Amino acid sequence: MLEQLEAIKERFNEVSQQIGMPEVVSDMAKFKKISKEYKDLEKIVNEYKKYREVLDNLAGAKEILNTEKDEELREMAKEEIDELEPQKEEMEETLKEMLIPKDPNDEKNAILEIRAGAGGDEASIFAGDLFRMYQRFVETQPGWSMSIMDINEGSSGGYKEIIAEVTGEEVYGKLKFESGVHRVQRVPATESQGRVHTSAASVAVLPEADEVDFQLNMGDIKKDTFRASGAGGQHVNKTESAIRLTHIPTGTVVECQDGRSQHQNYDKALTVLRSRLYEAELKKHEDAISSERKSLVGSGDRSDKIRTYNYPQSRVTDHRIGLTVYNLPTVMDGEINEFIEKLRIAENAERMNEGA
Repeated sequence: MLEQLEAIKERFNEVSQQIGMPEVVSDMAKFKKISKEYKDLEKIVNEYKKYREVLDNLAGAKEILNTEKDEELREMAKEEIDELEPQKEEMEETLKEMLIPKDPNDEKNAILEIRAGAGGDEASIFAGDLFRMYQRFVETQPGWSMSIMDINEGSSGGYKEIIAEVTGEEVYGKLKFESGVHRVQRVPATESQGRVHTSAASVAVLPEADEVDFQLNMGDIKKDTFRASGAGGQHVNKTESAIRLTHIPTGTVVECQDGRSQHQNYDKALTVLRSRLYEAELKKHEDAISSERKSLVGSGDRSDKIRTYNYPQSRVTDHRIGLTVYNLPTVMDGEINEFIEKLRIAENAERMNEGA
């Protein structure tokens, strides 16, 4: 591990010199890449410096214990060793975790897409409940914000589809585990005999792609305009401000009508389109390099049933890690940190095993 850390320190020194070079500063894509590498390496190097200091102090205390005859000094050295050994072990665990290969997309903003699945009106209502859950979660994250990009409302409430952009620090890294099918078991408001129904909604979390991440050929895009529509005065528009973008080579279609102008909707639709195409390319790449291994938590397959919300028993179960909690109202109010943290730990364990 020490050799690896020394190599990282050397690379950090190289990057520190490069970041101020005129040819780097003048190239936005290169500057952004170097700045990110600098920021990532700096965290490890700072932790490594503290670790080296502890190792040096520990070696000094052990030297005193082995050579010194003065009992008072030997006792002080013993106390120092007792204090430093746990620190050393704790720092080693921290550094091991920091050395696990990171998903380069974890730092990105995310596009959150929620769609009603099987279950008719109840599925749309549940999609609305999930969206509110994520809204609440975003509100609890320092520096995070959410903006709606497109809405298709359900006839009895909730959403047939809703798309939002979530911005902040390490948004995709936290929300990516939410991709998949979410299932709800409860008595719908429309059910007269009190029977429990099962409905579903799918969640897709896409890393937001910058222009430097994914070069989109504008000649491959067909743009159509149409009148915005929806259940609610603010969504009804008398002008053709809604935008539909079609990526001709892949047939990917994105519509956006929630903005107040055609220009706003075009920008939002382009962001979603670029992110969807970027995610499709990432999936191809990941499938190619991990065809022999199916990840427990990192597959992001939208057809996988990942979580069940059982209202009669106030139970929420994440099927990937076998975690069940009995505080459904709290979870639906945005308290999903426990799921996210345990899924991140499971992913880190997988990555550590791969590294080993």
